[in-house]
Amino acid sequence: MSDSEDDRPLVKAKSKDTISKAVDAAMDKQAPTNGHVAPGISMAMGPVEVMDVDQPTTNGSKRKSSMANGKTYKDESDSDDAPLTKKRKTKVLDSDDDDKPLKRVVKPPKVTAAQIGESDNDDIPLGEKLQQEKEMIEKRADKEAAALRRKDKVEEGKRKAKRQVESDDEDDVPLAKKKAPAKAKKVKKESDDEDDVPLKKKAPAKKATVKEEDTAAPAKKSGKAKVKKEEEQTAEDDAAEDEEEEYRWWEDPSKGDGTVKWTTLEHNGVIFPPEYQPLPKSVKMLYDGVPVTLHPEAEEIAHAFGSMLNSTHNVENPTFQKNFFGDFKEMLDKTGHATDKNGNKVKISKFEKCDFRPIFNYVDAERATKKALPNAEKKKLKAEKDEMEAPFMYCQWDGRKQKVGNFRVEPPGLFRGRGEHPKTGKWKKRVAPEQITINIGKDAMVPRPPGGHKWKEIKHDQEGTWLVMWQENINGAYKYVMLAANSDVKGQSDFKKFEKARELKKHIDRIRKDYHKELKSEQMAERQRATAVYLIDQFALRAGNEKGEDEADTVGCCSLKFEHVTLKPPETVIFDFLGKDSIRFYQEVKVDPQVFKNLKIFKRAPKTDGDEIFDRLTTSGLNKHLSNYMTGLTAKVFRTYNASWTMASLMKEMTPTGTIPEKVKAYNDANRKVAILCNHKRTVGVGHAAQMEKMEGKIDGLRYQQYRLKQQMLELDPKLKKKRGQAYFDLPEGIDDEWVKNHQEELVAEARDKIRKKFEKENEKLVADGEKEMKAKELEDRMEPADELEAKFKRENKKGGKIEAEGKGPTVDKLEAALEKLDTRIATLKTQSEDRESNKEVALGTSKINYIDPRLTVVFSKKFDVPIERFFSKTLRDKFEWAVKSVDEDWNF
Repeated sequence: MSDSEDDRPLVKAKSKDTISKAVDAAMDKQAPTNGHVAPGISMAMGPVEVMDVDQPTTNGSKRKSSMANGKTYKDESDSDDAPLTKKRKTKVLDSDDDDKPLKRVVKPPKVTAAQIGESDNDDIPLGEKLQQEKEMIEKRADKEAAALRRKDKVEEGKRKAKRQVESDDEDDVPLAKKKAPAKAKKVKKESDDEDDVPLKKKAPAKKATVKEEDTAAPAKKSGKAKVKKEEEQTAEDDAAEDEEEEYRWWEDPSKGDGTVKWTTLEHNGVIFPPEYQPLPKSVKMLYDGVPVTLHPEAEEIAHAFGSMLNSTHNVENPTFQKNFFGDFKEMLDKTGHATDKNGNKVKISKFEKCDFRPIFNYVDAERATKKALPNAEKKKLKAEKDEMEAPFMYCQWDGRKQKVGNFRVEPPGLFRGRGEHPKTGKWKKRVAPEQITINIGKDAMVPRPPGGHKWKEIKHDQEGTWLVMWQENINGAYKYVMLAANSDVKGQSDFKKFEKARELKKHIDRIRKDYHKELKSEQMAERQRATAVYLIDQFALRAGNEKGEDEADTVGCCSLKFEHVTLKPPETVIFDFLGKDSIRFYQEVKVDPQVFKNLKIFKRAPKTDGDEIFDRLTTSGLNKHLSNYMTGLTAKVFRTYNASWTMASLMKEMTPTGTIPEKVKAYNDANRKVAILCNHKRTVGVGHAAQMEKMEGKIDGLRYQQYRLKQQMLELDPKLKKKRGQAYFDLPEGIDDEWVKNHQEELVAEARDKIRKKFEKENEKLVADGEKEMKAKELEDRMEPADELEAKFKRENKKGGKIEAEGKGPTVDKLEAALEKLDTRIATLKTQSEDRESNKEVALGTSKINYIDPRLTVVFSKKFDVPIERFFSKTLRDKFEWAVKSVDEDWNF
């Protein structure tokens, strides 16, 4: 975006260049300050049920093309908050005066003490407690920044002094005695260029000249010696392959410094989706109750809508319906609409008369059939698919084998978008080879396009990290095929992102000092800029990018409009707007009094709805200003820095002990604080209640097992009843006779299901090996243990719940030992249950994956002896291999 005012959109009102002392004084009277400059804190967060969704507007300029996942190509490695999957309902807000609190707004739930791992029994309000903690963390950051700069200054002084001494020594040596510098001896290491060349392409080493006196072996080697040499060569080849896999690029700082990303690049292009297969003649869409035949191109769009009738939050969305039917009707107009069974033309003009249920029923049956396929058949289909995709899964990047991220061209379908996207439901057209641009090495063989087609263009862009590119029709965005997350190039991108955040910690004190000073500047542009940096630093607001006319009215800090900010004296601000990916950002925050006053100035009359608050500021101008403090510093680096620094500070105070689940909970408690302080939130998942109920059911099941063990103890030693009291042997609280009966039925059904699945699996293996299947009689015989379990429960219930001791040689001591084991399992499940409940409205994954330096998680894992698998899945361990292998427990952010 240009910084010039000519490039800016027309607005109804604009702030003056300067702020007069009279205006400042008037605002002071309206919003008294307490003189305390404290870090901002969010007072409420989480999902909301109402919002005022603005109609799509434009600020008159374009923003970077974005990918389907809502990221820009350049920002892909810096993923932001995961999208909310649950549709939000909206109502109209009743607020004419933006300086008054919103009326009839269902506010997000307040963050509870339990959500951040704190005790509720505390006289200090939670908001104040969080603010105090954040303030202490920021003070430590200021001290750390100053100390780091002093250290850098001292080290730079030493380096200069050393260079001066070396220069003086060289000047003292007579010219005749000066020698040409000796050629540095090359030490072979993993980062040498030779190791970047595939083993098969390496030139064979020249045979070394053997001195005669060192030769002990005969001129002709025996057969055994030849075999041994071949074995040694094979071992060397294996070692070289291992070395290739263990290439530790993060230990070679020279890699990736230049703009040229690769020298040689070879790949096989992309896989296109299969052509559309028309529905069987017996499956028809109904129009006004009449089955109709559609042209295949129109039927494909109807098929896409019909197949997703189970996704009600999409197909029942009026915007989705309108956009779908608009594109569907356009295709119908192009292909001649439809015909009935007699061949008569049927013009489809009303969405309400369309019935897609026959299509859904067919697709649903196909899904069920596919799901019910024997495992052997599923494995066979998967093997065929893997074989077909194998040539596309890897590329050769500077001679190194690298995994490709997504080599499949997106199939046509209905665009869903994220949040309240205005184009949801539109038809994503099939991508043709003529739309595809290939990026490949000049000397590499260009992959062949499908028969009868040709590529749009062949490029040799060595500064680009993409392999294939095309433009989709919905938003005109460019889609890229990139390397996989665990590739060297992607890893280097993440590494640089977190290193940049680490560099920011050296300058954060100066930045904060400057923007707090400029909050009172007489220049409107400076005061707006300082206020924006404060909001970005304290509340993790995104800077906000430009967008086109046909894009959703999503905003960030720099593009906030009058109606997005509500001021509630004395120092509370309510933000309510559509953020990235059209996801609602709602925060009620307590700000520094000077910031509150500034926002009031920025909203002064004659400004009204639609006018920009930061009308003297642009995102590019803000980032240009930030780059004066540190090369490459942009607004988004603050999110990464604040999350990582906060986590690092919290970890220094942590001394988790106990079981692994308890240590994991301690980590999650710290992660949760980071998510709350950095305003990372999510809606409660649709399945959360069911998951919690299932977990509670597991705990009750273990408590029932304990009850059974106690009854067995009582059967072995009836005197225990008097010693330990009746209450010890009663049914646990919350469990009654009806629950016991239902649980027993579930245990029997579970036992039968387990036996049946094992039987079916063994039969599949027999068939795969060409042998006969076992007969149904075998399954009946195998059901005997489940039948015995059912009979045992019936006997116990007839005897009034009396339970006989089970197992070989049961004793009271053995049963008590089993009780203790169950206690441990119950405690573990309760810890996990509390952890999950606390996490329901906080996006821990967003913080952990995208903003907290993964090396901090590795440090926690190593320091407190918790398997890294408890924090990172296999995919994330591959993505963050550089972090897992590059630090020990003493590493500091």
